[in-house]
Amino acid sequence: MTTTMLAARARKGSDALHLDEIDTPEPGPQDVLVKVASAGLAPGMMTLLAQGAFTHLPTTLGHEAAGTVVATGDEAGTVAVGTRVRVHPSLNCRACAYCRSDRDMMCPQQALIGHAAFSDGPLPLYERYHDGGLAEYIRVPHWLVDPLPDNVSFDVGAKVHDLANAVRALKLAELPLGSTLVVTAATGTMGTATITLARHFGVARLILVGRSAERLRAVSRLAGGVATDLVALEELPATWAEDGGLTRALRRLAPRGADAVLDFIPEGPATSQALAALTTGGALVHMGANPSPLTLPTAAVMVNCWRVIGTRACTRTDAQQVLTLLARNALRADELITHRYPLTEAAEAVAALRSRTEPLWMVVVNP
Repeated sequence: MTTTMLAARARKGSDALHLDEIDTPEPGPQDVLVKVASAGLAPGMMTLLAQGAFTHLPTTLGHEAAGTVVATGDEAGTVAVGTRVRVHPSLNCRACAYCRSDRDMMCPQQALIGHAAFSDGPLPLYERYHDGGLAEYIRVPHWLVDPLPDNVSFDVGAKVHDLANAVRALKLAELPLGSTLVVTAATGTMGTATITLARHFGVARLILVGRSAERLRAVSRLAGGVATDLVALEELPATWAEDGGLTRALRRLAPRGADAVLDFIPEGPATSQALAALTTGGALVHMGANPSPLTLPTAAVMVNCWRVIGTRACTRTDAQQVLTLLARNALRADELITHRYPLTEAAEAVAALRSRTEPLWMVVVNP
């Protein structure tokens, strides 16, 4: 193990990603040091950086990581050197009402290693562990590593967090058995994760919404036998955004309405139009950070008994559920990893993920 390492860093006053040589972190008494084999990328990372959500700069980016434990502190529990692990990035107090009720993403101290802080209050854990996994090594508290099953690759291990986010969204939808589920932004990271997991949550029919018909056809094979329909925005009338064309297209496919919409749209009117396609009592679960306001009257939400739910992250329980499915081979996720980059090309990887000029499902960096 060398005394210095390469890391993809964010700097104060810059919206760019910088490849720097920095000191290799040393584990404290309760820490483990992980040699990173794979680190996941998320397109919203650079947006949050520009918005000032990274409160400790400079910092190493990347909240998704997997690798091998190479050093431990004296109080690092039973974690052994040589263990293959994935890093759970959510920092929280572990003691509040949220943390004790499987809602730890709502903890007042919640922040993501290598990612954003979600509170203006004191964040002592984030202050110490803000450096993320886009590096050759990462230091984390011992309670935030999960052993990887032998049949799970490091690349999939790094993306467990995204799969767990999809699990959380599916749970929040409270889907009835045999449900019809609409997934928006279906060709992206969260969309593909949700399609892959849908059959484990009683979904009988998927309606996938995305910009490109070609890309939608490609992701439809992930449904694992679940009946699937496609709605490509490029094939709707040019006025769909103004006249409710997406709602009409969804209603043609599901005249009685969809049981739920899992909405990962990052901007625009599709969120509101998908909401209008719900059945009575249906739920829209949003995880796309869409800044556009909902355009439906609140009375429509009341009359239709719709539930509109926001979620910003998964819980540790969700991640452990994913690991159990992977260990049993009930869930296979290797084909979701479509692009791999070396650490030296991390900036190019981020640019490709943000532009999406080519189809990308899940992207990892291998230091």
